Amino acid sequence: MLACVTMKMLHHAKWFQRLLISGSVRALYKDNRTAAPQNFSNYESMKQDFKLEIPEYFNFANDVLDQWTDMEKAGKKPSNPAFWWINGKGEEVKWSFEELGSLSRKLANVLSEACSLQRGDRVILILPRVPEWWLTNVACLRTGTVLIPGTTQLTQKDILYRLQSSKAKCVITNDILAPAIDAIAPKCENLHSKLIVSQNSREGWGNLKEMMKHASDSHTCVKTKHNEMMAIFFTSGTSGSPKMTGHTHSSFGLGLSVNGRFWLDLTPSDVMWNTSDTGWAKSAWSSIFSPWIQGACVFAHYLPRFEPTSILQTLSKYPITVFCSAPTAYRMLVQNDMTSYKFESLKHCVSAGEPITTDVTEQWRNKTGLDIYEGYGQTETVLICGNFKGMKIKPGSMGKPSPAFDVKIVDGNGNVLPPGQEGDIGIQVLPNRPFGLFTHYVDNPSKTASTLRGNFYITGDKGYMDEDGYFWFVARSDDIILSSGYRIGPFEVESALNEHPSVAESAVVSSPDPIRGEVVKAFIVLNPDYKSHDQEQLIKDIQEHVKKTTAPYKYPRKVEFIQELPKTISGKTKRNELRKKEWKTI
Repeated sequence: MLACVTMKMLHHAKWFQRLLISGSVRALYKDNRTAAPQNFSNYESMKQDFKLEIPEYFNFANDVLDQWTDMEKAGKKPSNPAFWWINGKGEEVKWSFEELGSLSRKLANVLSEACSLQRGDRVILILPRVPEWWLTNVACLRTGTVLIPGTTQLTQKDILYRLQSSKAKCVITNDILAPAIDAIAPKCENLHSKLIVSQNSREGWGNLKEMMKHASDSHTCVKTKHNEMMAIFFTSGTSGSPKMTGHTHSSFGLGLSVNGRFWLDLTPSDVMWNTSDTGWAKSAWSSIFSPWIQGACVFAHYLPRFEPTSILQTLSKYPITVFCSAPTAYRMLVQNDMTSYKFESLKHCVSAGEPITTDVTEQWRNKTGLDIYEGYGQTETVLICGNFKGMKIKPGSMGKPSPAFDVKIVDGNGNVLPPGQEGDIGIQVLPNRPFGLFTHYVDNPSKTASTLRGNFYITGDKGYMDEDGYFWFVARSDDIILSSGYRIGPFEVESALNEHPSVAESAVVSSPDPIRGEVVKAFIVLNPDYKSHDQEQLIKDIQEHVKKTTAPYKYPRKVEFIQELPKTISGKTKRNELRKKEWKTI
């Protein structure tokens, strides 16, 4: 019945009907502990039946969020809020889709009128998990401005690089980072608007809360083409500074329907909690597009730092049905005594960001009765591979290809390799480029071109496919370190290390860690004057230096002083040799 009503109400939005039909029919089916999927019958039918037509014009705010508002007003969706935020101190915010629409239109007017931002102008957003972060995401969609999120752990130097590289005209942040931005603003010629989320006023800044109080909630959403730039995500690499990964209104706004409908298996009755940092693309994945495409409630906890007890208490107290977190988080959670917690609403758990180990998934299953469904993707993509409800989970595998992509293992010439043979994980992009893929690295055509090999986009990760079609991750081709869900490029850490007077040269690799999966380890060749210094104290000094020079999560938790770095004939550091040394005992 719900699906039929939906089709009548949204006759002009066929793609929206297609998103809803299979899920809506079963939206009222409630069996919180079942492993049976709600939105599809099995993996084979999901892959075969999925097809999404891309309209010429598409805007997520107008074409998805406002459609849910209409359904909400007509009483055609469950009474779940669209957004539910807590801070652990008794404060709580709940918005319906209608309220989300009204508030985001107010913020849209602040951007377009008070800040004079035009369609295509870039906005850097650096906020923790506060409601204004979500409102800004939607307001940028409504105005056609390009959102550039950043983690609150960015240093002054990091922010300067992002402001200058992106040519952003507006920055939105809080009291903590505003002084750093004031210090570098004179070096950013394009920056002309600064908005602060604060109870206090600050000279030279517009107070967003106050401005919204006086703004109108009447705003006409910009009519954006599906292939217009929607957001830019800075992503780390092994060489050079972070790259700007460009996504369009359809690549995430429609592409992430695969995540929401199939991997997360969401319906309008669900409450989805994703613990990802607001600076990463994973927040766009699971805190914005995937749940709201499905009409589900986005749950958020301010949680300034990861506290296992707070996570467990929240999962037990609130009606969260779908939980997404990094493997590191699950590792920390299973180390706690969970016998006093009852997760009566929780029915689906997923993990992404780094490989999850079988011991963690087994402990989680033993303590909760639930499997963890691992997914694999990148800042550049939507879900590439995943473990989906209803299919057999092979411990350690990242599952099978999502409906969004044709995924293969290829060799150095772009030829498809047979099952069991290791190679590069690739996504077929010719003759037809899939829409759930980034457009390009902004202002970096050579890097963009380097991702293509024959008919494939090369992910930069090594893996293999078994005889049953399951994909297995082997290693990162580009030396990226994944620690506690954070993606860390060695170049950034080495640059910080090399600024310390004691460091002659350095190389950074991943090193195994029982809690974080892997951590940053620095191999350092000391300058002669420092070789006689107390090494323990020197390590502490170097670690503190890195924390102050770049984002704190990047600092090397392990440091080893060596006489010389292994190098190729051409003088390039052989990081793979150092990494093998670290992992050889595992």
